[in-house]
Amino acid sequence: MSAFELERANPRDLPTSLIGICLALVAIGIASFAYGLSTDADTAWRAYHVNFIYFATLAQGGLCLACAIVIIDANWPGPIRHVAEGLAAWVPISFVLLAIGYFGRESIHTNWIHGAPMGKEGWLTIPRVYITDLAILFVLAVLSIRFLKLSVRPALEGAAERAPRAKGMFARWSANWRGDDVELGESARKLRVLAPIIGLLYAFGYTIVGYDQVMSLTPTWFSTMFGWYFGWSGFLSGIAMTTVICVLLRHAPGWEGELTKDRFHDLGKMLFAFSIFWMYLFFSQYIVIWYGNLPEETQFFELRLGSQFLQDTWYFAAEHLDEPYVKTSLIAWAGCWIIPFWMLLGQAPKRSWYIVGPVAVIMLIGFWLERNVLVWPSLVPDDGLAWLGPVQLGIAAGFFGAFALVFLFYSRIFPTLPVPRR
Repeated sequence: MSAFELERANPRDLPTSLIGICLALVAIGIASFAYGLSTDADTAWRAYHVNFIYFATLAQGGLCLACAIVIIDANWPGPIRHVAEGLAAWVPISFVLLAIGYFGRESIHTNWIHGAPMGKEGWLTIPRVYITDLAILFVLAVLSIRFLKLSVRPALEGAAERAPRAKGMFARWSANWRGDDVELGESARKLRVLAPIIGLLYAFGYTIVGYDQVMSLTPTWFSTMFGWYFGWSGFLSGIAMTTVICVLLRHAPGWEGELTKDRFHDLGKMLFAFSIFWMYLFFSQYIVIWYGNLPEETQFFELRLGSQFLQDTWYFAAEHLDEPYVKTSLIAWAGCWIIPFWMLLGQAPKRSWYIVGPVAVIMLIGFWLERNVLVWPSLVPDDGLAWLGPVQLGIAAGFFGAFALVFLFYSRIFPTLPVPRR
């Protein structure tokens, strides 16, 4: 029996307990959002916006990891590529969520919706922002679905007969079957063309989305590096989520012996190295604003890190911790870079799932806080706890439950191990 035959699609029943937990979280999210709309619509829509951004970039970043693996024809990932691809099942939903977010435009884009600053009148308009961003997310959704279909097709022969559900989809996706070798070769050839297209579109497309949905919230501030910083955060979040799921799947049926110490070592190396690059992007953006010291440049950092980071002293004065958002920003900073850097120094920690996994969880929490810090200070500059409350946390729980639910459906319907062993 060939290695490929061992990796036929094996659709399985959904785990009822996990599905129940996810549905409960979704119900909490919907109830929190509905209650927020009735009591404080601005808070509800802003919490919605933060979580839309977080999960949209994370999902697309996960697919970009899979694209990178395809582009360089990496041998090490094995089934890890499937995990990264599975995150992209959320990408089409991101398009729908942005369309829903249009109805909260008064709460989200309140700083310019009734009049953009001089020189930006043609750019900062609601029709331009939402038509452009929805077009970007629509194209990415179409290409992402195409990527997933091409990736799993070689493993789908005969899946329609074995599947407890989605039989019609399996039949359509495996129509005109031409044999294992031909299908595998065609899939690899087409993915090598599609992968760099998706990667480039993510880089440039999400730069525009970052400008429109985050940077424009402070319409008098601008940074040419913000788009790259914003997109890289999503890519690194995708790697962290892939790592967490791999830790959870290490003893799952069909994964025995697949998630080795060497593979966790490679994931740990990416978390370590790419968190350093994330910090490099942050510092490169910060340092030119610091030495420029112009009000239209420094306002963004002063709102988030406090006035201490705009001074020329080398030490941090404790009184500056009481400025709004400073503590939250520093906690996010620690989660995204300081903890990963020190915890993953050396080879041994990277090879240990019980170190790599918790570090990846810390990074995911750190990037969720970072997304809050990007949005809330622009809209509620004087209240450093505006992002924290039962409505905000309930909406975040709903998004997480929905994201986990989508991943569970995708991973149980499609192949457990669709990537051929080499």
